[in-house]
Amino acid sequence: MSTPLQPYVEALIFAAPEPISRSEIKKALTENIFDQIQPQDVDTAIEELQNRYQSEEYAFHLIEIGGKYQFLTKGAYHRLIEDYLRLSKGKRLSKAALETLSIIAYKQPIVKSEIEQIRGVNCDYTIQKLLEKELVEIQGRSDGPGRPLLYSTSEKFMNYFGLKSIKDLPQLKDFEKQEEEIGRLQDIEEQAKSQ
Repeated sequence: MSTPLQPYVEALIFAAPEPISRSEIKKALTENIFDQIQPQDVDTAIEELQNRYQSEEYAFHLIEIGGKYQFLTKGAYHRLIEDYLRLSKGKRLSKAALETLSIIAYKQPIVKSEIEQIRGVNCDYTIQKLLEKELVEIQGRSDGPGRPLLYSTSEKFMNYFGLKSIKDLPQLKDFEKQEEEIGRLQDIEEQAKSQ
């Protein structure tokens, strides 16, 4: 069944305005085209599509983001498209927004006072902008005094940064330099100066 199913799965993923899950694909197909579909049939069709679009002849690929599927342009073409669409102007996040978003991503769910304690500044404006951009969302309320709002990252955050899950966020160890690496760099610089 995977061969006739594949173009339908492809059409659904292509036409969906947001990433679409396996269950949404299966539901759409069983309600409109096929009487019965096994979950493994949808999985097989998705895998075949992913394998096909890995080829260099295609400028886009099918990726999974947070358990949902979407066609995205391959990295080699990002700069061309960004320049053409002028996405780079006015769309970048400010340093304050990135700092706040990072804190929320790594500490979620988190209240505003904890974010402000870490950053050392008021975060009202930045959090409001992140909510407007739909990169963060209100998770609920804390049990603490005054029951402040809890913030967490949204599905759009996952999509924006191309993450399958929060576990895909870089770990602190990925950013730390080993002491011996720094020592070696200093040795190289000193040798260059002495020559």
